[in-house]
Amino acid sequence: MYIVLIGGGTGSGKTTVARKIMEELGNEKCVMLPLDNYYKDMSHVPLEERRKYNYDHPDMIEHTLIVKHVKELLSGRPIDLPEYDFAQYTRTGTTTKIYPKPILLIEGIFALYYDELRALADLKIFVDTESDERFIRRLQRDIFERGRTIESVIEQYLSTVKPMHDAYVEPTKKHADIIIPRGGYNEKAISVVVEFIQSLTSSS
Repeated sequence: MYIVLIGGGTGSGKTTVARKIMEELGNEKCVMLPLDNYYKDMSHVPLEERRKYNYDHPDMIEHTLIVKHVKELLSGRPIDLPEYDFAQYTRTGTTTKIYPKPILLIEGIFALYYDELRALADLKIFVDTESDERFIRRLQRDIFERGRTIESVIEQYLSTVKPMHDAYVEPTKKHADIIIPRGGYNEKAISVVVEFIQSLTSSS
């Protein structure tokens, strides 16, 4: 199994890049683990208190669980991918069974942050997109997909998203083997990545 990490800022196009790679390589060869599914379950905290937590800090991801899951997939065992409810800041209690495939894509803002995860990776990608474009995408996603208000998204962006990006996400660019500017719109860069992954798998 070959492991590809896809990191980058919020709204940079990481998911689009991952999906296009999967489309090119085929679903029978690829499986994807989104880091967003590994946010810590905050159901033990009252809802009003949950909203006050800084969800853009790397400590809010249960990275030990994803490392455990990756190792299980590497050993040929399936895992139960948790589902997360972003409106409630909790895990839903339901899971999706994920089976090992030749290529494992892991995408999220902190995909290149955790040492243990980087140590398992064969290829590390950073998706680089202008900050104003990323903010607009984040605004649209949080309003239409996650039920947030414009005011709450802007407040969160200024108070935690941007400072945490500058402190924890942007510095992970130095760990990348490949940097993809313009995210999912960069068809040529995605083609190069696909060709490289194909060369890895065909030579095994």
